[in-house]
Amino acid sequence: MADLCKVSFPGSDFETIILDIHSQLSEHLTIQNSPVLFGCRTGICGTCLVEVVGDIPPPKTDEQEMLEILATNNKKARLACQIDIISDVEIRIIK
Repeated sequence: MADLCKVSFPGSDFETIILDIHSQLSEHLTIQNSPVLFGCRTGICGTCLVEVVGDIPPPKTDEQEMLEILATNNKKARLACQIDIISDVEIRIIK
């Protein structure tokens, strides 16, 4: 079980999903299994802006630049399409 991670969506009706460690969220989340919406899936549109609670790698430069525009001063904000899952996480949509 150490190679599996739980992705939960508190505050929504979506059930927790189990992914392999180092899964890219954008490859596994759909409108049927999560509240996260995706547009470009490359980190330039901001459609998948979320708050993440849990251990994930820090954003790369391009994502960080988008986060500074879309979610100033929100240290939990991330673009779901850019997240590499390395542990259990909670994901909430930023409204």
